[in-house]
Amino acid sequence: MSRVPRRRRTPGWLWLSLMSFTVLMLLIAYETRWVHPDIHAYFSQSGNLTGQQLATRSRRYLEESLGILLEDDGPDVAQRARFQIELGYSLLDIGLYRNEYACTVPSLRRLDGLYDTLGHDVIPSPALLSQDLLQPIRCLTEIEMDQLDRRGEVTTRFVEETRRHQTLVLAGSFVIYLLGLLFWGMHVFKHRLADRATRESLRWMAQALRDPLTGIGNRSALHDDVLAEPGRSLGLLLIDIDYFKQYNDALGHPDGDRLLRELVALIDRALGGSARLYRMGGDEFAALLPCDGTQTLEQACASVVEEVRRAALPHPGHPAGAYVTLSLGGVQFSAQREAFAAAYTAADQALYRVKAEGRDGWQVASAITLSASL
Repeated sequence: MSRVPRRRRTPGWLWLSLMSFTVLMLLIAYETRWVHPDIHAYFSQSGNLTGQQLATRSRRYLEESLGILLEDDGPDVAQRARFQIELGYSLLDIGLYRNEYACTVPSLRRLDGLYDTLGHDVIPSPALLSQDLLQPIRCLTEIEMDQLDRRGEVTTRFVEETRRHQTLVLAGSFVIYLLGLLFWGMHVFKHRLADRATRESLRWMAQALRDPLTGIGNRSALHDDVLAEPGRSLGLLLIDIDYFKQYNDALGHPDGDRLLRELVALIDRALGGSARLYRMGGDEFAALLPCDGTQTLEQACASVVEEVRRAALPHPGHPAGAYVTLSLGGVQFSAQREAFAAAYTAADQALYRVKAEGRDGWQVASAITLSASL
């Protein structure tokens, strides 16, 4: 036996919508995690191109040493100036400055010579100081300016990259948001279509259980209603219009249809609105009502017959009278599939006995008759 291929399940519109909004939130989280580290890398004071420059601190140390040599006259002037020069020298003597700035190596040589001279407690003349210190200070200033230019370039590039990245993120977020709305709209649309289809199916099911002419239930509805109340004691009435064919022949089918609708209203009123009515086809009706004994069923049959008699509906084709009459057969039963079939047969037999005895009356199947039917 060949296997029926299983239908692959695809994500519904609701799940697609939720996935879209989840991706959007992840994208926003990624953007936050991406921007903060980059800002820290570009603008933190960590000693790189964008931080506090080594050249700036080196220049300050050399300027302090120059101030000490020109303005102080204490016994330890040379040693204090020598200490400041040593700090400035160490910050200038790095690979980046040696490789990229031509003034670095000559400046370091001058600082070496000045450092050795001060080591012998000899204070050079102002002219020599201007050569040994001012030239390295000018070199450091040149390095600072170049580093500031580089910092500006790095900042500009970072701003441009950030703007481009944020534009892409914004565009992507907008597209994902629109997709989420679209998927959500499709979910709502499909949900409404399903609801509409369900309501339409229920409407057609209800119509399938209704007689289109009179609006009451049909034979299928009677069967379903009995099975919906298992074990309940019910009474079943089968009602037939006497000489309905002659009525149609005399007055026409439109008047016959009006008579059917009028009789439904009369039967419902006679039963106090407590019974469910059904049209079994043609001129035959059925009524299903709660019934706790034969007396209740007999009272219902008598009420229906008397109500129609009091209405005195003209029947020009009636061979035995001038007005519309009914024939009824009734039975009490317990709502079960097998019992209903037997009850229907017993009520139908009671109805035909009424017809055989001249119509315009009712009869209830006895317990013996019902047992015999079972």
